[in-house]
Amino acid sequence: MDVKEYRSIISNAIEREIESYTFYRTVREKVKDENLKNLFNELAGEESQHRKTLEGFLLKEPGKLGFDTKRDYKVADTLEVPPLSADLKPLDGLVIAIRKELDAMQMYTQLAGLSVDPEQIELFESLASMERGHKARLEDIYTNMAFPEAW
Repeated sequence: MDVKEYRSIISNAIEREIESYTFYRTVREKVKDENLKNLFNELAGEESQHRKTLEGFLLKEPGKLGFDTKRDYKVADTLEVPPLSADLKPLDGLVIAIRKELDAMQMYTQLAGLSVDPEQIELFESLASMERGHKARLEDIYTNMAFPEAW
């Protein structure tokens, strides 16, 4: 895998962060529950920060990217995800959001595995951890909405 392929992966990651940001901002405007509004606003802000971090990698000189180019884990080979839309039922929107967070978590974990620079490894592991946290929070909400307890 060459530097051009890594830049393509990072560009794809940036696009995903922008897509998630847009989705969270759009959904935030449509939900009525103030707690969900705050959650989606917070998630949008975090996705925006992820984008800025990744854009920093695109500004580095090719030789400064700390990846082991002898390995190829096919990070860019991801499953097809349906387009995000705010016109979904709330549970469907949560399912898509959970899937997006899972995909992002897996991608950052793989990028950490490809990295040889300790700072890059720490950065990608941190991003993976944040996405894991997003996923867990969304799964909690989904579980409470999909399986409410009835007494």
